[in-house]
Amino acid sequence: MKKQVRTAFTDRRQDAMEAKKKLLEKMKAAPKADDPEMIAKRAERAEVAKAREERQAERARLKLEEQERKAAQDAADAAAAYAAEHAEAIAREAEEAARAERAVADMAAMKEKRDQRYAARKARR
Repeated sequence: MKKQVRTAFTDRRQDAMEAKKKLLEKMKAAPKADDPEMIAKRAERAEVAKAREERQAERARLKLEEQERKAAQDAADAAAAYAAEHAEAIAREAEEAARAERAVADMAAMKEKRDQRYAARKARR
Protein backbone atom coordinates (compact mmCIF):
# COMPACT_ATOMS: atom_id res chain seq x y z
CA MET A 1 0.00 0.00 0.00
CA LYS A 2 1.36 3.39 -0.99
CA LYS A 3 1.86 6.12 1.52
CA GLN A 4 -0.21 9.15 0.79
CA VAL A 5 1.72 12.27 0.04
CA ARG A 6 0.55 15.03 2.35
CA THR A 7 1.74 18.36 1.08
CA ALA A 8 -0.65 20.80 2.73
CA PHE A 9 0.73 22.98 5.51
CA THR A 10 -1.79 21.71 8.02
CA ASP A 11 -0.89 18.12 7.16
CA ARG A 12 2.82 18.76 7.71
CA ARG A 13 2.07 20.58 10.94
CA GLN A 14 -0.09 17.69 12.16
CA ASP A 15 2.71 15.19 11.30
CA ALA A 16 5.23 17.30 13.23
CA MET A 17 2.97 17.46 16.29
CA GLU A 18 2.47 13.68 16.21
CA ALA A 19 6.21 13.12 15.96
CA LYS A 20 6.77 15.41 18.97
CA LYS A 21 4.12 13.55 20.96
CA LYS A 22 5.74 10.18 20.17
CA LEU A 23 9.13 11.53 21.21
CA LEU A 24 7.67 12.90 24.46
CA GLU A 25 6.00 9.57 25.21
CA LYS A 26 9.25 7.75 24.53
CA MET A 27 11.10 10.06 26.93
CA LYS A 28 8.42 9.59 29.62
CA ALA A 29 8.65 5.80 29.22
CA ALA A 30 12.46 5.86 29.73
CA PRO A 31 13.60 4.70 33.16
CA LYS A 32 14.42 7.42 35.71
CA ALA A 33 17.90 8.01 37.15
CA ASP A 34 16.95 6.59 40.56
CA ASP A 35 15.55 3.39 39.05
CA PRO A 36 17.38 0.32 40.46
CA GLU A 37 17.95 -1.02 36.96
CA MET A 38 19.62 2.24 35.92
CA ILE A 39 21.74 2.27 39.08
CA ALA A 40 22.89 -1.29 38.33
CA LYS A 41 23.76 -0.34 34.73
CA ARG A 42 25.74 2.69 35.92
CA ALA A 43 27.62 0.52 38.42
CA GLU A 44 28.36 -2.03 35.71
CA ARG A 45 29.61 0.72 33.38
CA ALA A 46 31.81 2.08 36.17
CA GLU A 47 33.31 -1.39 36.72
CA VAL A 48 33.95 -1.78 33.00
CA ALA A 49 35.58 1.68 32.86
CA LYS A 50 37.74 0.86 35.89
CA ALA A 51 38.83 -2.43 34.33
CA ARG A 52 39.61 -0.60 31.05
CA GLU A 53 41.70 1.97 32.92
CA GLU A 54 43.58 -0.82 34.72
CA ARG A 55 44.29 -2.56 31.40
CA GLN A 56 45.50 0.71 29.88
CA ALA A 57 47.72 1.37 32.91
CA GLU A 58 49.15 -2.16 32.66
CA ARG A 59 49.83 -1.71 28.92
CA ALA A 60 51.49 1.65 29.61
CA ARG A 61 53.63 0.07 32.36
CA LEU A 62 54.66 -2.81 30.09
CA LYS A 63 55.46 -0.38 27.28
CA LEU A 64 57.58 1.73 29.64
CA GLU A 65 59.40 -1.37 30.87
CA GLU A 66 60.04 -2.43 27.27
CA GLN A 67 61.36 1.04 26.43
CA GLU A 68 63.65 0.96 29.49
CA ARG A 69 64.88 -2.53 28.58
CA LYS A 70 65.50 -1.42 25.00
CA ALA A 71 67.34 1.70 26.19
CA ALA A 72 69.50 -0.41 28.50
CA GLN A 73 70.21 -2.88 25.68
CA ASP A 74 71.07 -0.02 23.31
CA ALA A 75 73.39 1.48 25.92
CA ALA A 76 75.08 -1.89 26.45
CA ASP A 77 75.45 -2.36 22.68
CA ALA A 78 76.90 1.13 22.34
CA ALA A 79 79.35 0.48 25.18
CA ALA A 80 80.40 -2.83 23.61
CA ALA A 81 80.86 -1.17 20.22
CA TYR A 82 82.91 1.62 21.81
CA ALA A 83 85.05 -0.94 23.67
CA ALA A 84 85.62 -2.90 20.45
CA GLU A 85 86.55 0.25 18.53
CA HIS A 86 88.84 1.34 21.35
CA ALA A 87 90.56 -2.06 21.48
CA GLU A 88 90.92 -2.03 17.70
CA ALA A 89 92.41 1.47 17.80
CA ILE A 90 94.88 0.43 20.51
CA ALA A 91 95.87 -2.66 18.50
CA ARG A 92 96.27 -0.53 15.37
CA GLU A 93 98.45 1.97 17.25
CA ALA A 94 100.54 -0.86 18.69
CA GLU A 95 100.98 -2.35 15.21
CA GLU A 96 102.01 1.02 13.81
CA ALA A 97 104.47 1.52 16.70
CA ALA A 98 105.92 -1.96 16.11
CA ARG A 99 106.21 -1.27 12.38
CA ALA A 100 107.96 2.02 13.11
CA GLU A 101 110.35 0.27 15.51
CA ARG A 102 111.09 -2.38 12.89
CA ALA A 103 111.71 0.32 10.31
CA VAL A 104 114.09 2.11 12.69
CA ALA A 105 115.82 -1.18 13.51
CA ASP A 106 116.11 -2.04 9.79
CA MET A 107 117.54 1.37 9.05
CA ALA A 108 120.01 0.98 11.92
CA ALA A 109 121.00 -2.47 10.61
CA MET A 110 121.46 -1.08 7.09
CA LYS A 111 123.59 1.76 8.48
CA GLU A 112 125.66 -0.74 10.47
CA LYS A 113 126.25 -2.85 7.33
CA ARG A 114 127.12 0.26 5.34
CA ASP A 115 129.49 1.41 8.08
CA GLN A 116 131.13 -2.06 8.13
CA ARG A 117 131.56 -2.00 4.33
CA TYR A 118 133.01 1.48 4.55
CA ALA A 119 135.41 0.41 7.37
CA ALA A 120 136.40 -2.70 5.37
CA ARG A 121 137.07 -0.59 2.30
CA LYS A 122 139.19 1.84 4.34
CA ALA A 123 141.08 -1.06 5.89
CA ARG A 124 141.95 -2.45 2.42
CA ARG A 125 143.51 0.81 1.29
